[in-house]
Parts: sequence; C-alpha cells; structure tokens
Amino acid sequence: MNIKAVSTGFIIGIIANITGVILYIQFFSKLGIEETLKNAWIQGFFGSLVALGAVLNLLVFFLFLKQNKIYEARGTLLATVLAAILILMSKF
Repeated sequence: MNIKAVSTGFIIGIIANITGVILYIQFFSKLGIEETLKNAWIQGFFGSLVALGAVLNLLVFFLFLKQNKIYEARGTLLATVLAAILILMSKF
C-alpha cells in the first residue's frame, strides 16, 4: 500500500469536504460562516452540513478513479468515512 498516496487522497478529501460546507453556507445561508456553524451545532443540524459538504468527495473520488489513482481514491474514501463518523457523533 502506498501510504503517501492514500494520505494525499485523505487530505484532499478533507479539503473537499470543508470546501463543500463553506460553499453551501455561502450560497444558502444569510449568516456568516462562523454564525452558521454555531447555529448548526446548537440546533442539531451540524451533521447535515457535513453530509452536504461530503458531496464534493464524490466528485474527487471519481476524478481519482478516472485518472487511475487508486490509492488517492482510497484516501478520499477514508475522508468520507471520517465525515460519516463525525455525522454520527453529532447526532448523539
């Protein structure tokens, strides 16, 4: 297993997820990023924001597969699993 390539895919997956959350907030929230994230945590929809941000991971994952970068795609998949764990933790 190529640890460096998996790590690269993981980091890109995390960045894609964060970018997706920020883009969603910019387009659909009337509040700023910080206020929206605070309200999301308090009102219990933080996990939904993270899930919406993870949609970009799908794009990155298939981009890596198309370029035949299997190990980077595995890292992106790990980042998506981390997002799923964060969503699960935010529900409890």
